[in-house]
Amino acid sequence: MDPRDEDDTSLHFGGYLDGRLVVSASFFPSAAPTHAHLVTYQLRYMATDFDVQGQGYGALVLAEAEDALRARGVEQAWANARDTALGFYRSTGWTVLEGTEHLSPETKLPHTVIVKLL
Repeated sequence: MDPRDEDDTSLHFGGYLDGRLVVSASFFPSAAPTHAHLVTYQLRYMATDFDVQGQGYGALVLAEAEDALRARGVEQAWANARDTALGFYRSTGWTVLEGTEHLSPETKLPHTVIVKLL
């Protein structure tokens, strides 16, 4: 759980397949590491079940989330993306910020900052 989960400004999205939640993503208002003047949300906790990865469900949920963010006047989204998922994010229009590679303090896995203008 994130302490911001219940905030009115937080947005949560999920994708179901045969009644089973297979994709989830949450967005929270957050200052971005770039374009600080833009209204920005951070993507956190995006996950797709292994057995449906690569089948388009994550991209579909992300597209719906981006539409909802735009409707709220959000101009940019950013995330600390797991390096193993960078290909997915690039394929959905996100940009990698070079030189931002780091180990996540939470998971100790390699991550890189990504951004997308909405």
